[in-house]
Amino acid sequence: MQPVRLLILGTGGMAKNHAAHFAAIPGVTLVAGVDTRPEPLAAFQAAHGIAHGFASLGEALAWGGFDAVTNATPDAAHHATTLPLLAAGKHVLCEKPLATNATHAEEMAEAARVAGVVNMVNLSYRNVAALQKAAAMVREGAIGEIRHFEASYLQSWLTQPAWGQWDREPQWLWRLSTAHGSKGVLGDVGIHILDFATFIAGLEAREVSCLLQTFDKAPEGRIGEYVLDANDSATLQLRLTNGALGTVAATRFATGHLNDLRLRIFGLAGGLEVSFEKAESRLRACLGPDAQTATWTEIDCPPVPTIYQRFIAAIRGEGPCEPDFARGAGLQRLLDRAEASARGGGCLLAL
Repeated sequence: MQPVRLLILGTGGMAKNHAAHFAAIPGVTLVAGVDTRPEPLAAFQAAHGIAHGFASLGEALAWGGFDAVTNATPDAAHHATTLPLLAAGKHVLCEKPLATNATHAEEMAEAARVAGVVNMVNLSYRNVAALQKAAAMVREGAIGEIRHFEASYLQSWLTQPAWGQWDREPQWLWRLSTAHGSKGVLGDVGIHILDFATFIAGLEAREVSCLLQTFDKAPEGRIGEYVLDANDSATLQLRLTNGALGTVAATRFATGHLNDLRLRIFGLAGGLEVSFEKAESRLRACLGPDAQTATWTEIDCPPVPTIYQRFIAAIRGEGPCEPDFARGAGLQRLLDRAEASARGGGCLLAL
């Protein structure tokens, strides 16, 4: 088994999740952490048994005692921190979104191609068993040529405190402020549901129209240093490359839905309903003769490996590098065009 020495870049909430998952994979050693803040870095090292800590990426690269990196820095830092890693020939798993604009994302994808290293973006819902099974069924022709779909990603943390007090905690407040690097619900979770829908369909978007809405949430629209100007709800219409139409919605005001994704997709030979609700995935299908009676059947979905396992497998030459930076860049182009559409009042734009 090929050993993999892993460096963790950033030590926030997502980094803790990465550390726990990677540490559980045989042959993977967490060798170093990087954070500009000395106290969180020291605490992170102690919690995960990491021997080396660096205050900058430059110091870590000068040391060089690692093979791969998981980049768990804030969104706005992905571009500047990933490019030096690729230039140094390190394999990289980057948190989503790959970058905050398509130009940077495309630069990262091209740099990864030139470097010839494993490059993957953490689109975490690729770990959902029902998503992978549905995608396989579509590829096999189970529902025929796709004609229509409906997708949604519903959260409710702006209406209840199940995950914490959004108006008091920085981990939530930054997601509501463009000055703090947020692209709103569109960039934060819209990227997931757009990947969810188009990956299962096996088709890319050809045109998009989008409306975004930011709601008043505090006096004068701010809480302390946080100006609450990022979008809270998004609705999109897509035309796919084969002409199929679909709608996509994302919001943080879906009372009763903590963190739920759903897709209904219809073809000439059948339909699929894919859901991930209350951390459980489900797939239902209406196929062939059942279409005459609108009878839906539960489909068994075997477990799938996590993104962390797939990243290490790709490094070891045991699996595909998917989703890669090229996919992340494609999704960022779609997000950029959606934002441009919203600025134009929801006009239809080609990709």
